Amino acid sequence: MGHLLPSTLAFFTPESGGSPNANEISSLFKITLAIAAVIFVLVEGALIYALIKFRKKKGAVPAQIRGNTRLETGWTVAAALILVALAAVTFAKLGAIQNPPNSNAAGANLSSLDEPLYASATRKLPPNGKALNITVIGRQYIWQYLYPGATERDGLGTPYSYQEMVVPTETTVSLNIVSSDVVHAWWIPELGGKFQAVPGYHNYTWFKISKPGVYKGQCAFLCGRQHARMVATVRAIPPVQFEEWLSRQKTLIAEANTAAQASRAKLNSATGAGQVENP
Repeated sequence: MGHLLPSTLAFFTPESGGSPNANEISSLFKITLAIAAVIFVLVEGALIYALIKFRKKKGAVPAQIRGNTRLETGWTVAAALILVALAAVTFAKLGAIQNPPNSNAAGANLSSLDEPLYASATRKLPPNGKALNITVIGRQYIWQYLYPGATERDGLGTPYSYQEMVVPTETTVSLNIVSSDVVHAWWIPELGGKFQAVPGYHNYTWFKISKPGVYKGQCAFLCGRQHARMVATVRAIPPVQFEEWLSRQKTLIAEANTAAQASRAKLNSATGAGQVENP
């Protein structure tokens, strides 16, 4: 019985536990749900009481009540006070949902990943202005993630991964969400709300994971025949392991670029039947 209430609440409330903003969204939802449940019980209780107390009786003539000013004023004022209370709680929690905190001292070393980050009405940054910025690109039907640390000024050599995003723990991660084709929706329930990836537009969100783990989600906007297969995963690992992983990604990309350049040079120098016309 002791596990019944938490299990029931978990069924009706958003997932949480991965990031502070997701926790605040879940707690706000639970407060609203609790208030709504109390109102539901009171209204339904009054209705059931009225059905039983004033049910039709043989020979009885019901009183003809034309109105009750005090009662009508009372429920109008009560409804207004409930709306004010919900609005106050919502605005009290909104800052913690929208505004990311600084990374912890044990987080990743962002000085080696410095890039210009600018706050705006839609993009919030930590108080110190530093976050790990990852670009999320929606493609039919897979997610691509671009990490900071390009080896060339024109962006060549940018570390990237598909489907699984790898991030360091104790670090504030800022997401720049875009699309290369149709509208998608990025949503990892345990890490916060869902955000659309719209062609030609940028949407922003953030999360901060305190301990290693794997968090799963998927595209939450119907984007085509393979929409259901467009899954997303975030894997949080210790900062030291993340730096090693990022360095390995850079090395693999550099090796692939070198091999591609060698292949291109070989094609350019080919003659006869093996010659390839290059644009």
